[in-house]
Amino acid sequence: MKIRKNDKVKIIAGKDKGKTGKVIKILSQSGRILVEGLNLYKKHVRPKKQGEKGETVLTPRSIQASNAMIICSSCARAVKVGHSIEGDIKTRICKKCGVKI
Repeated sequence: MKIRKNDKVKIIAGKDKGKTGKVIKILSQSGRILVEGLNLYKKHVRPKKQGEKGETVLTPRSIQASNAMIICSSCARAVKVGHSIEGDIKTRICKKCGVKI
């Protein structure tokens, strides 16, 4: 997967199309990612102790990694990711400006 944790991504499909956020978690086996503040759903939580009230909490759900594009730090646009191999090290590069991501 070309997207990693702490990458800044832009959503290109779905209900949050056009929004940006930071990747919280990668679910590599299913090809999904969790993005901070996006794809939020309400979850009803029961009261834990007597006298407490139940509440609704907004929790982020995962989205397909193919529905997100990495935002390049130098050109500040959503870009495709390429790879360059220098010796034994494989690095991700921006396809538009050629800078390491």
